Amino acid sequence: MDEFGSDKKTIESSIDEDELIKPEDELPPLMWEELTPEMRSFASKAGWSSLMPVQAMTIPYVLARRDLMVQSRTGSGKTGAYLLPSLQRIKKEEADCQVLAVAPTRELALQIEEEALKMTKDCGIKAAVVYGGAGYAKQQEELPGAQIVIGTPGRLLDFLMRGTLKLAKLRVLILDEADRMLSMGFYPDMCRLKRYLPQKYNGYLFSATFPQRVLNLAGQFLEKPEFLSLSKDNVHVKEILHLYTPVPVMEKDRSLVRILETEAPDSVIVFCNMKTTVHYVTVVLKRFGFEAEELSADLPQRKREELIARLKEGRLKILVATDIAARGIDIPALNMVVQYEPPEEQELYIHRAGRTGRAGAAGTSVTLVSPGEKVKLMMIAKAYNIDMKEQTLPSEEEVGKVISGRLLTNLEQRARELDLLQKERSERFLPLARTISSTEEGVNLLAVLFDRYYQDRIMEGSDNYSPKVEKEKTRQGENRGRRRRKK
Repeated sequence: MDEFGSDKKTIESSIDEDELIKPEDELPPLMWEELTPEMRSFASKAGWSSLMPVQAMTIPYVLARRDLMVQSRTGSGKTGAYLLPSLQRIKKEEADCQVLAVAPTRELALQIEEEALKMTKDCGIKAAVVYGGAGYAKQQEELPGAQIVIGTPGRLLDFLMRGTLKLAKLRVLILDEADRMLSMGFYPDMCRLKRYLPQKYNGYLFSATFPQRVLNLAGQFLEKPEFLSLSKDNVHVKEILHLYTPVPVMEKDRSLVRILETEAPDSVIVFCNMKTTVHYVTVVLKRFGFEAEELSADLPQRKREELIARLKEGRLKILVATDIAARGIDIPALNMVVQYEPPEEQELYIHRAGRTGRAGAAGTSVTLVSPGEKVKLMMIAKAYNIDMKEQTLPSEEEVGKVISGRLLTNLEQRARELDLLQKERSERFLPLARTISSTEEGVNLLAVLFDRYYQDRIMEGSDNYSPKVEKEKTRQGENRGRRRRKK
């Protein structure tokens, strides 16, 4: 008997009825004692003794082979909700990929693999994980015979294009953190991956949030998908995550850079109390390669409107502003606000934080606090009953790992899209690459080259490389060369 008892209604009553959205032709929750002996064995190996609500309510639809979008809060047991019933679809005698789980990050892919390995221990089912930013050889060795494959979109595409991974026998496709998997950053790779999918399979999208864009795109990967939500109010997240980061008083500028490099928000407003601080922070961010502009009372109205329009349209990533920008500005796509320092007046915190999380979108407010400012921020939190959570400042080493992984993933994506002539052109530099990487001076030169590429392709938002764009740039360059020679 699980912790919810034997009454199926107890599962649903553990969730606020107002929070539930169920498919039209709903299925009753599955109880622990109703699991098949094999499923109970899988679950027990993973350390389960009961089913969590999202598992009890999702598993019947997966077993019934009904495509489904499942919304449930982070940490609610979504991974088990799709892994456990998917194992029932695997034919052990077939050494082909039958279950494919796609995740946006290496960390999540490894977490899914860990759960899969626990469940399938000593049962004749093989799982493999592949992700970008790591060597190909070891991952390629793991793929043959794997019936469950977990991976990030780019690396999965690499192996699909090489023919190392085949999906002809695929029965179940899972997109974890679907809101990110179908975001602008991953969507092109997901469309390419879709070309390798068989005509018939069952698809499942799992996420803590389902923005309208994801709901609109779900039909491209699922057949007549149904919707199950255990957190109705978060179909579009209305809550703002309030964070604060303790930083050394003399290193606020570098601390801000670390946070922005680690988080890489699509759009952000950085609030400062004084226009002199706004100018200083903007200069620092630009020197570090960020696309940033400043907004203060000194700017004419037309210039202010232009900056806001650029931010709304996604043509500007970072706006550094005084509190003149905190009131009356509605930017639905703004997913982060950074408060470089707590505001002078308490109510300004609410206005600043309120610029994000609008129109139902997810939002985060991060406040940098030196030791003397923490008390001031906690007074604001108490005054407005804000659940303020501490966030540790990432170290330089952690930032280095994040941006290096981002760079390597981007380079791998670019290499995938080169045509034969472009590959032939790049191979001329192989001897130089081998020579230069063998000396300390050469390694320093490579670091400079990587930094330049990172600034040009990623920091400036031009990382959506494509052969067509490259050919057009080449053609334009050749035309300019001809014009110069004529002169």
